[in-house]
Amino acid sequence: MSRSGSLALARVMAHCGGSPAEAAAYAAGAIADDPADPEPYKLLADLGGASASEIAAAVAAPTELWQFVAASYLRFLNGEMDQAAGFLGLVIGYRPHTAWAFAPWFSDERFVSALTAAGLADASLNITDYGTDLDNDQVRENLRPWFRAIEVVCARKSAAADMARMAILLRFCGCTDESLALCERADSVERVMLTEVVRAGTWRRLGNRQETAAAFRRALQLEPSNWSLYLDLADLAAEDGDFPAAADLVSQGLAHEPHDVTLRAAGAAYRVRATGSIADLDLLLELAVKLPHGGYRNALIEHALGKQDLPSHRIAAARRLQMDD
Repeated sequence: MSRSGSLALARVMAHCGGSPAEAAAYAAGAIADDPADPEPYKLLADLGGASASEIAAAVAAPTELWQFVAASYLRFLNGEMDQAAGFLGLVIGYRPHTAWAFAPWFSDERFVSALTAAGLADASLNITDYGTDLDNDQVRENLRPWFRAIEVVCARKSAAADMARMAILLRFCGCTDESLALCERADSVERVMLTEVVRAGTWRRLGNRQETAAAFRRALQLEPSNWSLYLDLADLAAEDGDFPAAADLVSQGLAHEPHDVTLRAAGAAYRVRATGSIADLDLLLELAVKLPHGGYRNALIEHALGKQDLPSHRIAAARRLQMDD
């Protein structure tokens, strides 16, 4: 249905005794057709005033796209700016090729001035949650108002961790220079582990393994007991073919978290590749079925089976586990 058709139906339902919730749904449909058009928002505002309880109930626990679209604007009208941004972030992540951030309210001074760094960081991560492709010119253009909001909010006194979380979105969008620059700004506020982890992810995306490892090691200096950082470094060492180093890094991580199944499985896989230990291969086969991420499980098995002269029946058992994904 065209934007004009959606608006016409919304007005009919709003003013001729129809369902306020259906009117809101059609208004949200008109927003989807042109997020920059102020008219559908005016209608939503009217509905939110005239049928406040019905509209509030209709979007209280959103499950459909129109409910998230309507809820984001209604939260803005209620002065709940962080929640408004959070809902809009979910909408953008679900359908990033629509210019949702060009909604007039998103650039409203009332919104930007009241939006917190923590709220914008949460909302920015919402955009990345769907796994949709954000690294293209159209999405970057659609997100120009969002990037401006990041700049404005970070110019205020913002926590380093919140700035680092916003830098993740920039990386997802292919804005790697901007992501690294925001990490530098975060460091100027306070050095925290998360900033180094985000920086490592950006360098990894750029293919710079040396800088990736250096960032993870700086993160480890900031949080020496963080076992997952040992695993990050171990995985990098394994990718470089240094399996003794990878196994040693996992052992250091296990000193802090001896029961983590992913860490134990990685240690077993890297020891198999480094030493040919059959006991560790059996341990890997036992733990592999418990790993939460099939892709990582298969990668660990592939590393282990790269060792020559392993028993054929155990190799077959490992391959079956890979095929079970």
